[in-house]
Amino acid sequence: MWNGRTVSVILMTYAERDSIRKVIDDFFATGVVDEVLVVNNNAQDGTREEVDATAARQVFEQKQGYGWASRRGLAEATGDLLILAEPDGTFLPRDIFKLLVYSDDCDAVFGTRTTRELIWRGANMGWFLKWGNWAVAKMVEAMFNTSHLSDVGCTYRLVHRSLAQRLLPRFTVGSSHFGPELMLLTIVSGARFVEVPINYLPRVGVSSVTGDLWKAFVLGSQMIAFIVRFRLATLGRARRPALPPTPVPVGAVEGERL
Repeated sequence: MWNGRTVSVILMTYAERDSIRKVIDDFFATGVVDEVLVVNNNAQDGTREEVDATAARQVFEQKQGYGWASRRGLAEATGDLLILAEPDGTFLPRDIFKLLVYSDDCDAVFGTRTTRELIWRGANMGWFLKWGNWAVAKMVEAMFNTSHLSDVGCTYRLVHRSLAQRLLPRFTVGSSHFGPELMLLTIVSGARFVEVPINYLPRVGVSSVTGDLWKAFVLGSQMIAFIVRFRLATLGRARRPALPPTPVPVGAVEGERL
């Protein structure tokens, strides 16, 4: 729990059998996570058993794709604060505190993996992925005249449950470029958001997407095409004003973990 709000971590899994148990345990070990929800998206054999050996709750999403799994997780999680993350070992569970600190003032907190000092040796963040994510994020920043952004593809994010409920009916993407849709819908909704740097570690196993340079290029192209279409579809619409921050619950001390 954080400042009187319950915290759910949502992990979408497809090819993370060898890392998911440790990731779940490490999130619970932070002491602030009330629920870990695993969305099993037709995951490799043995994944179900690894999750069952932990305190996590597991649901099964048959529609294949990162977007479908994320949308299912956002709909199923019970916490007031919802953390999206990957169970492949690339993210540090203790970085959850960076997201939570800003959740007191913002309705969404996006992680960024492009800070050089926080990219660990061996992490899958070569020049193409790093500068590609940075360039697309800057395109979003310019096209939507919004706050600082430097990584459109980072999947370590926090959204308030109230924001997730407003956005769920508007999601359209079921595949790997769901991330930009969540970001863009957050921007045009008027929600308050911020981006924070997080650690990025070597992956356990091989990614089904970013582990292949060609697949990463195709995904990047899909992201760009989606962002351009989204911007054209929203031209002429007044951007909703930023909502005031949700007040810290009465009796809680700002920044204190209850």
